[in-house]
Amino acid sequence: MISKEFLNNLDLYNYLTDFISKEKFEKIENLVNYRSNYVLPILEDLYQYRNAGAIVRSMEAFGFQSLIALENRNEFKPESTVARGADKWIDISYKSSNLESLKEIKENGYQLVAVSPEKNAIDIYDFQLTQPTALIFGTEFKGINEETLNYADACIKIPMIGFTESLNVSVAAGICFYEMRKKLEESHLNWQLTEIQKLNLKIKWAIKSVSSGEEIAAHYIKSLKQ
Repeated sequence: MISKEFLNNLDLYNYLTDFISKEKFEKIENLVNYRSNYVLPILEDLYQYRNAGAIVRSMEAFGFQSLIALENRNEFKPESTVARGADKWIDISYKSSNLESLKEIKENGYQLVAVSPEKNAIDIYDFQLTQPTALIFGTEFKGINEETLNYADACIKIPMIGFTESLNVSVAAGICFYEMRKKLEESHLNWQLTEIQKLNLKIKWAIKSVSSGEEIAAHYIKSLKQ
């Protein structure tokens, strides 16, 4: 793992780009401008690896960079055949599934919004995205636990007009990511990463784009210290 002191090193990034194709370089340079941490998915103790993989794939496709997996009984492990490598390009943090973790997220500047029809939930299409928002998705069988619902700042719901009253969690997440992306694009919010964050991410992506990328980066850093 590359130490933090070198993550914002432009020379390191330039060195790494010599090992990747022009097409990959252009993709990295383009996609980093659409990445955002303004919307932060939180997954509460999911137990189906396929759902984890599908959610990771959807969030990456819509440009959301960070995800927090709250674990209690279940390990968060996206199934690779479903994620299709999406977990390679995002940042996943693991925390215990409890109020202390939620308090920490809130202290980092996020409002907590539960995706659940309880508590006078707001229609997702009417929800006003005006501040950094953590979207909480519950476990497959029981949904979001009561303690989390009571602590959340708001709830949003996806309107349905069929006999079915609920959606698979990965489907619900995909709809939410699409709608939140749309709201960001239509807003005047400062939702993009900072320039330092972009550079750090480009370095991470470049390392992941190169065979033995970690070793190549470590060799470069070692040469600087000699």
